[in-house]
Amino acid sequence: MNIIVYGTKKCQETRRAERYFKERKIVYQFRDIAEKPLTATELSNMAASCGLANLVDTGSARFIKRGLGFMEYDPLEELLEDPALLATPVIRLDKRYFLRPLMETLPLG
Repeated sequence: MNIIVYGTKKCQETRRAERYFKERKIVYQFRDIAEKPLTATELSNMAASCGLANLVDTGSARFIKRGLGFMEYDPLEELLEDPALLATPVIRLDKRYFLRPLMETLPLG
């Protein structure tokens, strides 16, 4: 099973997901989106599983600072321009994506 955790090193929820896999000795890859932003194709694949609007973290300080709550915007365009707007972690299991999942509910078996 190919597992990728998309997030940032500063994100508490991402660190919690990593800890979950480490404690269970489950092999995974970590992708820091601050260092290597997502491509349009990757975002499109995530959006197909999770819904494009759901990928934007509307509670983040970045979202509020940019005033996106008061304007219409294209989520794909904004996420490509500013990866810090992505709701993290996003977990990829093979070709399926899970947005901020309850780790215990992931289909790992």
